[in-house]
Amino acid sequence: MNKVYPDAKSALDGILKDGMTIMSGGFGLCGIAETLSDAIRDSGVKNLTVVSNNAGVDGIGLSRLLETRQIRKMISSYVGENKLFAQQFLAGELELEFAPQGTLAERIRAAGAGIGAFYTPTGFGTPLAEGKETRRIDGRDYVLEYPIHADFALIKALRGDRWGNLVYRKTARNFGPIMATAAKCAIAQVREIVNLGDLDPEAIATPGIFVRRVVEVPAAAKLMASPGAAA
Repeated sequence: MNKVYPDAKSALDGILKDGMTIMSGGFGLCGIAETLSDAIRDSGVKNLTVVSNNAGVDGIGLSRLLETRQIRKMISSYVGENKLFAQQFLAGELELEFAPQGTLAERIRAAGAGIGAFYTPTGFGTPLAEGKETRRIDGRDYVLEYPIHADFALIKALRGDRWGNLVYRKTARNFGPIMATAAKCAIAQVREIVNLGDLDPEAIATPGIFVRRVVEVPAAAKLMASPGAAA
C-alpha cells in the first residue's frame, strides 16, 4: 500500500470538482498546506466552500483562491489580517459563516467522531445564535451546533510514511488531525517522507487510516506574517 504521489497536482487528480467543500488546516500561516492550495488554484475549480480558521494573509495560501474568486463561501472564525477576505465579505461577494474558534474545532471533531450535534453555551444571546435551536440545561443556556463534513481536507505535517501516518511540528498540528477525520479524503503535504517504522508510534497524531494521499514538499522559505498577524 503506497499513498505517496509525486507532486501536488497528481495528488489532487480525479477528485476536484466545482462546488466541493474543502477543509484546510492552519492557523494564520502556521501549518497551511500552501503547495496543495496552489494546486487547487491552478486547477480552476470554482464555487468552493472552504472550512478554515482563517484564510492566511494576502497573497499566500487560501488567499490566492480568493484572488481568483474560486471560493464561494468561507466557514471561519477569524478574518484578521487578510484584507481581500474582508473586502469581499463586506462587498457581499463572499458568503461567510462565522463560528467561534472552539465551536469550529468541535463541529469538525464531531463530524469525524460521528456525533450528530452538540450543545454549547458559546454564542448564546449573540447574532451567531440567530435561527439556531437553543436549550436551557441545569440553569444555563446552550446553542445547538451541527458537525461540518468535507469532501476532502488539505493537511500539512512534518513527516509521513507511505501508509499515510503523520507527525506534526509543534503548533503546526492545530486543525490537521481533526480535519483528517472529518473529510472523505485527506491529502497530506509533508516536509519529508520516511520509511515505514521510522516514525515513533507515540508521536503519530494522525494514523494512516485517515489519510488517502501524501505528497512530499521539501522545506521552502519560512512564511512570515505581517506584524500583528497570527503566525
